[in-house]
Amino acid sequence: MPEEINKSVDTRSSAASGPALVHDDTTAKWFLISSIAYFFIVGIIAVTIAAKFVWPSLLGTVQYLTYGRLRPLHVNGMLFGWLLAADMGLSFFMVPRLCAVKLWSEKLGIATAILWNAIILGAVVSLLMGWTQGLEYAELPLPLDVAVVVAWIMFGVNIFMTVASRKYDQMYVSIWYIMGTILWTAFVYLTGNFAVLFATGTNQANLNWMYVHNAVGLIFTPVGLAIAYYFIPKASNTPLYSHKLSMIGFWSLAFVYVWTGAHHMLHGPISQWLQTISIAFSVMLLIPVWAVVYNFFATMKGQWHQLKDNVPLKFLMSGVVFYLLTCFQGPMHSLRTVNAIVSKTDWIPGHAHMAVLGAFSFFAIAGCYQMIPRVFKTTIFSEALANWSFWFLMFGGLGFFVTLWLGGFWQGWQWNNPSIPFIDTVIALKPVWIVRFFSGILMFLGIVSFGYNIMATILGAKDRPAAA
Repeated sequence: MPEEINKSVDTRSSAASGPALVHDDTTAKWFLISSIAYFFIVGIIAVTIAAKFVWPSLLGTVQYLTYGRLRPLHVNGMLFGWLLAADMGLSFFMVPRLCAVKLWSEKLGIATAILWNAIILGAVVSLLMGWTQGLEYAELPLPLDVAVVVAWIMFGVNIFMTVASRKYDQMYVSIWYIMGTILWTAFVYLTGNFAVLFATGTNQANLNWMYVHNAVGLIFTPVGLAIAYYFIPKASNTPLYSHKLSMIGFWSLAFVYVWTGAHHMLHGPISQWLQTISIAFSVMLLIPVWAVVYNFFATMKGQWHQLKDNVPLKFLMSGVVFYLLTCFQGPMHSLRTVNAIVSKTDWIPGHAHMAVLGAFSFFAIAGCYQMIPRVFKTTIFSEALANWSFWFLMFGGLGFFVTLWLGGFWQGWQWNNPSIPFIDTVIALKPVWIVRFFSGILMFLGIVSFGYNIMATILGAKDRPAAA
């Protein structure tokens, strides 16, 4: 049975805050609008990269549009321009409501948004110019890294001060995950972008992969789960199944995830004991994952019929399924025998895209669809377009993920056969990359449908006032 503390988020926050509390939400609006714009722009880059796999000479004579410059721009644009910015905007929306107070400082929040946008625009220029540190996920030049740290401190201070001024003692699980994200990101980002510069060789690679893996596991995972924990009860108007189970998921994630990065270096020049530890903790990830997924599924018991007409809930629960698949896949390909086949193949980008796009971007999109009409006091521009955005992203994503998993496994088998020339393994993957390209087109149509729907909702807010 759900515990008494697990009231629906809407009921809890409105009861605590009372009718007089009106949230400004200016900071949340700034972050979300800019993040959606970057989602569209970086989507164009993503389709261009996918096309280059099929037609390698495409734009090859333009130095600023070569694969080596577009790829880091795509990665950083999606991670920090779209997803983390959207997550920050949604955090600025959720935390004040869960604390029954206004955001501690809208002025500080707006300054954070301005600085964050300056960082993203600086990244576009620097990465296209080829100014990079040459480290995976840590390509940004040092001055931009410093600016990210400053922006993150501003974000953290605003959130923690809002939590400190809350009007009740008990904290909902989303607050735990957001506070954890702030602390873990500080540790992970400083390690991957600063400490790594003072190491060389294997030690540097180890630090880099610790950062890369934990960028997903300790930055995007906790804040993504914070969004899911807030919006699944809200979108379904159903109490969360278990607060205790949510705490088990939180603390087990905090303990387990940080030790898993070295599984990207199995069969490489690192100690066997370190490889074994990374494998053991990777398998232990099934504990927090199952705690989270069971909690969400149990919350939806008797409510699955709502998926027919509830677009945010479609994105949320599809994201939960993708999260489960991603976090089952990760421990499995951390096993030595499986890793010997799939490591460094197309399997890995298929796996990574299902996490970042299939799970956490689905959570963020659902949050936008749920939040935007409320902060602009309107209704969504088009429910039909919202449904189209879901199906475009769902079918495009599945085509992308599954094709790369199968192609990557096939690629790994060929690599393990010394009688097959390497160039033949590249030629063999062309059908896979063709499917990848057209799947990318579908995903981009989903991004366009989502972005247009949100922007039309905002611009036409006065014409469609929400019912009182």
